[in-house]
Amino acid sequence: MKGTGYLDQHERPLGVLRLSLTARCNLCCNYCQPDGREAENLLSQTQQLALITACCRLGCHTLRLTGGEPLLAPGLLPLLRAIQKRSHQQQGPLEPLRDIALTSNGLLLTAQLAQELRQAGLKRLTISLDGTDPDTLASIAGLRGGASAGQILLKKVLNALEAAEAAGFDPKQGQLKLNSVIQRGRNEHQLLPLAALARDKGLELRLIEYMDVGQRNGWRTDEVVPAAEMISRLQQRWPLEPLGRPSSGTASQWRYRDGGGDVGVIASITQPFCGDCNRLRITADGIAYTCLFSEKGTDLRPWLTPQSSAEALARAIAALWTNRQDRSSEERQQGSSLKGPRAEMAYLGG
Repeated sequence: MKGTGYLDQHERPLGVLRLSLTARCNLCCNYCQPDGREAENLLSQTQQLALITACCRLGCHTLRLTGGEPLLAPGLLPLLRAIQKRSHQQQGPLEPLRDIALTSNGLLLTAQLAQELRQAGLKRLTISLDGTDPDTLASIAGLRGGASAGQILLKKVLNALEAAEAAGFDPKQGQLKLNSVIQRGRNEHQLLPLAALARDKGLELRLIEYMDVGQRNGWRTDEVVPAAEMISRLQQRWPLEPLGRPSSGTASQWRYRDGGGDVGVIASITQPFCGDCNRLRITADGIAYTCLFSEKGTDLRPWLTPQSSAEALARAIAALWTNRQDRSSEERQQGSSLKGPRAEMAYLGG
């Protein structure tokens, strides 16, 4: 069972596996609201590798490791090294895997860890930062210490960015990026300072519309800063030219006309990209979700036992994917409301 011919009900291929390693996080950002609990029955490395291999057999070419905060997962480096070992096997099961990326808040990213991640085969790193003002950062991240705590957070993230670049994650090659969730009334005033920081460090800034993932964050439409408004604000300070959105990409790309780098905008609310979404999400305990806004997932653990075969697992994922019909963001834009309880961001991995 191998190939790229597995299409869902809207003829979208499987291309990206987002695998969560943990539901835990060392921050409590208001838009994510982790509850501090770890998922029960975490997948073993053997099970994680089985899932990655099965998805590669079905056409997956990109793996993104998420959380929670994936740097809290003790199995991160061993997993990367195991993937690296198998990827070097000519015509091996992981040969289709071209890209391995990781999203982190950066608080635990030391110079040594950045080097180890790079040496273990991690190709891209995205660091999250929602402002440069300490008070704003502390408020969003759920820190009790106010500005002083926010200042410590900012310093750690800036150090993480430096450590990542020193380890060989090259911003000019798209290997190191900065993520920012922009919310009306919370950090929209941080848009220009974040852009200035990214320009100064040669980083692509990825601006993310505030999304209604899960139930805990109390999302409201009036808290969404639309992508068009974010770009308009940036345009007033630094003229931009549009580059478009790559096929199956999440971010519409823009480039500063003065050569100051690129900006990406992820507009799941106002400019949904369901039409070519190629992502499968699997939680740290083995539940698969075919959409970020899914009401329910599919437990893959019955196919992850010693008694189950690799072929059976691949068939189960293929069946899940070929029956996929999700287009939640497009339906929301057309007036349909998302119904029922949905998985939380920290559990899904974004």
